[in-house]
This record gives sequence, C-alpha cells and structure tokens, in this order.
Amino acid sequence: MKIHHTVTLLAAAALLSACGTMGAAGPKAVATLEPTKGNTAAGTVTFEQKGDHVLVTARVSGLKPNQEHGFHAHEKGDCSSGDGMSTGGHFNPTAKPHGPQHAEHHAGDLPGLKADASGKAEASFQLKGVSLGSGAADLVGKGLIVHAGPDDYTTQPTGNSGGRIACGVIKLG
Repeated sequence: MKIHHTVTLLAAAALLSACGTMGAAGPKAVATLEPTKGNTAAGTVTFEQKGDHVLVTARVSGLKPNQEHGFHAHEKGDCSSGDGMSTGGHFNPTAKPHGPQHAEHHAGDLPGLKADASGKAEASFQLKGVSLGSGAADLVGKGLIVHAGPDDYTTQPTGNSGGRIACGVIKLG
C-alpha cells in the first residue's frame, strides 16, 4: 500500500510539473488604438509571445461597416502627427517585399481586419518571424496602424490600403 501511494504522489507531481511548463507564457504587449484626426476607429490589440510565434488579439470599433481594413506595424512608435504619418513606413527590418502571411512579407504586415455590419472587428491570429522584447524583429515600441481600406498585398511597399484611421504604440505590459 505504501509503494502505491508513493507512485501516485510521484505521478501527480510529474503531471503538475508538466502542466506548469506547458502554460509558460512569454512576454506580453498591448497597443491602445486611438482615432486619427477626423476618424472614429479605436480599440485594443494584445500580443503574447508563445514560443516561436506571437499571438495577436484585436478588438476594434468605429470602422467602415462590412469592409476589410489594412492593419500594419510601422517603424516608429509615434502617433503625435494626428494623421498617423509620424509612425513612418511598415516595420521591415529584413528588407522583405510587402505581402501576405503565407508569402515573403514585412515583419509589420498583419492580416487585415474585417468589420461587421456595426463597424466592429475582432480578430485573433499568429505571427511568425516577429518577437516581443528582443531581437531585430521586436514589435515593442513600434506603431500600429489601422488603414481606411483593404490591403491588396501586392502594391509595394504599402499594399495600397489608404489613409491611417487609427494609431497606437505597442508597449510591453
């Protein structure tokens, strides 16, 4: 009976240890999107490092109903200009062409946001080739932009997605 009890305790300890490492979370970051001048788009985007990828969750409102909107990380964490232009171009530390996630693309190229009939978009996706808090492709401190129109994923270097309607800065937290 004593041996069975000891084996059960060891198995339970091993299981708890494994659960603790499976859920080990990496750095987290957040960007609060504010509307640029004359626009209404706003929201919150969270980022969480999960091994070799970053999980992104976005909740944005004030978008044009039933439309897709380009969504990108930009070079500079500066939304001071009022039109989002102070964030510079797309974040592109490896000098890749602009494109969708399944092809060569800028580190700042993100999947588009699709607004529902009430102008709200919720999205969750994984990014590879970027990080939070270290490395050349670190998203922390970069600008985050929602654009007025959809990204065509072809036009270089921007995707022809129109004006910048919301701006935020990606910050650890």
